[in-house]
Amino acid sequence: QVQLVEFGGGLVQAGGSLRLSCTASGRLFGSLAMGWFRQDSGKEREFVAAVSRGGGVTYYADSLKGRFTISRDNAKKMAYLQMNSLKPEDTAVYYCAARTRPGVHDVRDEYDYWGQGTQVTVSS
Repeated sequence: QVQLVEFGGGLVQAGGSLRLSCTASGRLFGSLAMGWFRQDSGKEREFVAAVSRGGGVTYYADSLKGRFTISRDNAKKMAYLQMNSLKPEDTAVYYCAARTRPGVHDVRDEYDYWGQGTQVTVSS
């Protein structure tokens, strides 16, 4: 079993930045590929970014490239999502997810464990 906890969400003005963090416990962190998804009310949960087990491979939703950066620190058992130039349409609950199989993936069903989510609200 893997337990994921996200933190770092909050209210920010458009153009601002936030860094989300995700801590994992219960399994060797370095054996997990990690991803971030987001879900706004009334919408489907959508892929944001993913990072491979070792951190050497990253993958982003096309619409977010250049503004969001995913990273990880295996020694600290942490994954991060740096979000810059935030827009009101980035408002959503952001979820950290872990995948026990290797490789990055953008499909929700490919992930085995999920955090409870952290709210990000971007005001205009």
